[in-house]
Amino acid sequence: MGDVVNLKRFKKRSEREQSAKRADANRARFGRTKSERADDAQRAKRASDLLDQHRIDGEDAS
Repeated sequence: MGDVVNLKRFKKRSEREQSAKRADANRARFGRTKSERADDAQRAKRASDLLDQHRIDGEDAS
């Protein structure tokens, strides 16, 4: 005869495992450190500033 299994515990354990798998996938997809986000923001600001420096302003710019 097979082992007796508590279905409530089985459901909870499987839900926890599914949650852990989703969490791992999200960490891989969205997980970035604060310094990585700051570096990206700094690069974007630098690129924007360089682009603005080359902008031609004036009446004869058209």
